[in-house]
Amino acid sequence: MSSTSPELGARQERALHIASSFGGRLFRKMVWYFIRTILYPYFRVRGRNADFLDTPGPVILAPVHRSNLDAPLLVVQTPRMIHALAKESLFSGGLFSWIMAALGGVPVNRGAADRDALKAAQSLLEKGASIIVFPEGTRQTGDLVGETYDGAAFLAARTGAKVIPVGIGGTEPALPPGSKFPKRTRVRIVVGEPMELVSVDGGRVPTSVRKKFTEDLRTELQKVFTEALSESS
Repeated sequence: MSSTSPELGARQERALHIASSFGGRLFRKMVWYFIRTILYPYFRVRGRNADFLDTPGPVILAPVHRSNLDAPLLVVQTPRMIHALAKESLFSGGLFSWIMAALGGVPVNRGAADRDALKAAQSLLEKGASIIVFPEGTRQTGDLVGETYDGAAFLAARTGAKVIPVGIGGTEPALPPGSKFPKRTRVRIVVGEPMELVSVDGGRVPTSVRKKFTEDLRTELQKVFTEALSESS
């Protein structure tokens, strides 16, 4: 895994400092309050098993990804601070950079096969943080979970973090790609039980075990996604 450049490392540290500062925490609470009081009633959001999100220790939230609404509606299901990785160009300075950092964003270089992203995520998890990792990668469409990547399994193997599958139904019709204003739909969030990746011998996790874990994650993700879609229709 490549080493992070000094400049990028400084930006990551600055982002984490902003997120933990008084101003950052106050701004984040204001945004969460807006989501809870305005967006939740608008989309008639209901959540199930949100207590799983408060699992102690490092946690990887692994939701389906159908809309830009997914992360904002999910993070307010728990009072816990949740980080998300974002491309470095969004942190070039100014007010927007501060806002991104205050909301838990951490800059990464999306260039070199996401090695910087994995390095940053691993560092956060080793500190006991909670982060969002979309197993499908980018936004998808439809009711079936697409190909899932092994990023969550890799991080779980490296850090011992629990992986929590999350199904979010109703956000795709609410804000599909290209839409400028969200439509009023019913959104349901179903949180699955935390999954743990354990090596058979207690040592290094073999690639075959990580692949099996990724397959199991896809199965569980489809299960909670189907439930969320059913409840949102």
